[in-house]
Amino acid sequence: MKYSIGIDYGTLTSRAILVEVGKHKIIAHVEKSYPHGVMEKNLPTGTKLGVGWAVQDGCDYYAMLTQSIRDLLQETSVSPDDVIGIGIDTTACTILPLDENFEPLSSNASFVSSPNAYVKLWKHHAAQPYADELNRIAANYNMNFLSHYGGKISSEWMIPKIMQIAAESPDIYNATKCFSEIADWLVYKLCGKFIKSNVMAGYKALWNEQEGYPNSDFFAALNPIMKDIVSTKLSQPIVSIGNRAGFLTKTAAHDTGLTMKTAVAVAHTDAGVVPFGIGMHKAGQMVMSIGTSTCHFLLGDIYKPVPGICGVVNNGSLPGFYSYEAGQAAVGDIFNWFARSYSNADLRAEASRKKCSVFALLAQKASKLAVGENGLVLLDWLNGNRTVLVDSDLSGALVGLDLHTTPEEIYRSLLEGTAFGTKKIIDTFEYYGIPVEELFACGGIPKKDPFMMQIYADVCNRTIHVPDESLAAAYGASVLGAAAADKKNGGFDSVMDAVRTMACKKETVYKPIPENVARYAQLFDIYNELHDFFGIKSPIMKRLRKMRMRNIHTEGEKNGNS
Repeated sequence: MKYSIGIDYGTLTSRAILVEVGKHKIIAHVEKSYPHGVMEKNLPTGTKLGVGWAVQDGCDYYAMLTQSIRDLLQETSVSPDDVIGIGIDTTACTILPLDENFEPLSSNASFVSSPNAYVKLWKHHAAQPYADELNRIAANYNMNFLSHYGGKISSEWMIPKIMQIAAESPDIYNATKCFSEIADWLVYKLCGKFIKSNVMAGYKALWNEQEGYPNSDFFAALNPIMKDIVSTKLSQPIVSIGNRAGFLTKTAAHDTGLTMKTAVAVAHTDAGVVPFGIGMHKAGQMVMSIGTSTCHFLLGDIYKPVPGICGVVNNGSLPGFYSYEAGQAAVGDIFNWFARSYSNADLRAEASRKKCSVFALLAQKASKLAVGENGLVLLDWLNGNRTVLVDSDLSGALVGLDLHTTPEEIYRSLLEGTAFGTKKIIDTFEYYGIPVEELFACGGIPKKDPFMMQIYADVCNRTIHVPDESLAAAYGASVLGAAAADKKNGGFDSVMDAVRTMACKKETVYKPIPENVARYAQLFDIYNELHDFFGIKSPIMKRLRKMRMRNIHTEGEKNGNS
């Protein structure tokens, strides 16, 4: 019997699974939390962070990887000789500066108190001013790459984050040997070869297979010290997903308890790897990976520019397709924020009596309301807008509150608002000629919340398939690991052979309810009006954010934190 390992790094935890190759059978799984967590207020040294910061300690990632693999082996007693491949996916764009030894710069004593030396998580939004500047310069230079990214580069992507480092901490920029996606660095740590995934570079770093990176004149316009960034700090070779990056080094084999015969797959993103695990195979299929945020991956057989999307990459998910990415910057985070901050004592006591979570109780109460009965519509921008406005300075809005509004009414509006955000994305794709014919939903939330999935089916007016696999990203990564091993070693000759053999076949199906579809169409019209008013016509949200930033800066000066 042969096995592969899939490791999925999310925002808060990593999940590692051991899978029997050739079957949809998870033998064991372990979950780890980042030892230093997500740092949004201050560094471990006490250094204060500003608004919009979200950083991590890069060393946490490799420590979690090695311990997870050792735990899987210990739990199952599987022989290391029988583990033929490893696949890794991470959140993206999550980048870190590396020193001359390709280790995280933040581990250097000289930079341990410097925020810009740490891993910038995907949801680090403090680079928004630099994204604005990049977009202005790119428009002036008529840069072709803009059309591949919906006309606008997000603050979540690699280059704005590097611009922030270059502008605020030029010493860190100069000390950086290379800037890397965390997933590419982990592959390097395992196999000793520093290559970059075409998915990471294509969706997040302004690279495409026809034109490569933008030219040095453009980077010099962003910041003169960035002129030669491609040749000096982004020069690693780029390899398409579905290929083997290499085999475990002697050090990595020792650290993990495996052997040097274990193959390592080219890295992937947490959302982009999901189609491998659930058997997507044709144009028009879209998967929503719903967690703290939602990433949407759509398979297409043609290339068309679509304004406001995150990007499009040939072979960016399954080989042979143009893969279009879109997303919502907060979904599960919104539900968690509300349950944590605004559930009252009575609600928590009732949940305790019924031995269920506050989420389950809110869903139970909200399900008794008719569509529109709560009289509320939410703009789901509590962490900014990723698609289609591409603006992290936007904020959430809840319209329709009165003195009689209940927690369950608000909770239902949160579910509906995130569904409206997804429908806006679907409508945008279809308006620009990219059909969305089938919807899949993956992640822990879809499996646990049938009420939410029915709302999504009704709002989007589409059947939604929820595969019977709550660890879809980790499972997709394990499929890549099996493909990296190739057939002679017990794996597969191609990644699509691995998908056809190993993909999850069981699913739960949610069909739209016609009566609800008609009512939600009316609410979506209101959502669209609010979307265009607050997102396009009115600067109210940005003015409020500026006031907040100015006040926080003033308080920081008073407290000696400037």
